[in-house]
Amino acid sequence: MFAKRTNWNLAPNRLSEALAAHRAAGKPLLDLTVSNPTECGFEYDRSAILKALSNPAALSYEPNPRGLESARRAVAGYYADRGDDVSTEDIFLTASTSEAYSYVFRTLCDPGDEVLIPSPSYPLFDFLADIQDVSLVRYPLLYDHGWQIDFHALEQAISPRTRGVIVVHPNNPTGNFVKSGEMGKLNAICSARGMAIIADEVFLDFALDENRPASFAANRAAPTFTLSGLSKICGLPQMKAAWLIVSGPQQWKSEALERLEVIADAYLSVNAPVQLAIPKFLEQRQAFQEQVRSCVRRNLAELDRLLAAQKVCSRLAVEGGWCGVLRVPATRSGEDLVIELLTAKGVYLHPGHFYDFPSDGSLVISLITPGTHFAQGMANALTLLG
Repeated sequence: MFAKRTNWNLAPNRLSEALAAHRAAGKPLLDLTVSNPTECGFEYDRSAILKALSNPAALSYEPNPRGLESARRAVAGYYADRGDDVSTEDIFLTASTSEAYSYVFRTLCDPGDEVLIPSPSYPLFDFLADIQDVSLVRYPLLYDHGWQIDFHALEQAISPRTRGVIVVHPNNPTGNFVKSGEMGKLNAICSARGMAIIADEVFLDFALDENRPASFAANRAAPTFTLSGLSKICGLPQMKAAWLIVSGPQQWKSEALERLEVIADAYLSVNAPVQLAIPKFLEQRQAFQEQVRSCVRRNLAELDRLLAAQKVCSRLAVEGGWCGVLRVPATRSGEDLVIELLTAKGVYLHPGHFYDFPSDGSLVISLITPGTHFAQGMANALTLLG
């Protein structure tokens, strides 16, 4: 009686069972996978956040498929601060980037159509695609003193049913940005093949050097959808506010906006108090972001110090975002390794296969884990790994 698209294997895997048993036994746990910024010790202006949510204007209902004008102006201002000209009419507010993906998939794809996605990448994409009856086809990211798109493999993956290419900028978990030359190649491929670029930029502001990576939000060389939101930019995942920006050749963009407006009008999902608070939330982003970047840099420095004391494990280069990738000996499966780390050392990490790494020998860690917690966890882990 259930739809085939929901026929997932929902049985717990060995790692989740081991983690549940560890917690149920009350054993100490050093969780190096934490990704919820509200649990990582960052400071927020609590008074300003709560005050922004108490706007009396929220008592009036003003349904607008794109979202309230004041909120979209604030989003456009965010891009203007980056040097990008984005019109409020090209912005749709959504309750999450997941919802924005559903809008894009519904706009581009019939059931069974394909979207290309990088590998490694975040595992949520598979569920989002399944729910929308979209097939994901992987294209690899290659590592050689840094990550890069394998364009030969990407073009080989294109079929008559390919409707778009997802790029995560920077990628999660690899932390690499799409370079300007790669943007040019993506534009050329997508414009020639009648495909769209779908750019996920939730971590765009978290570059670790002083360079400011370019956004896809004002890209006009190919059909483009750009996704971002408050969850990462402001560290406010609980506020459930994100956006989708449409850019590209004018004729295509006009038709895409018309179709998206019908989809958005059917949902009207973003609540008024949060929409009215978006300008204030975005004003506060700099203080939060600087805390995150400082935390990530400190943790990377501590990780490098610990790795320098041994010769077995190393880390891959990271340009931005909140994750790091460890390269470890592939002497057992990733699942076996992280279960042993959990049971023997009380340390929880993610195996690389969670993120579609093609082989064993990779572990993924959160770089926003609170400092002392991170240092102790990595020290404990390396006594086993090294």
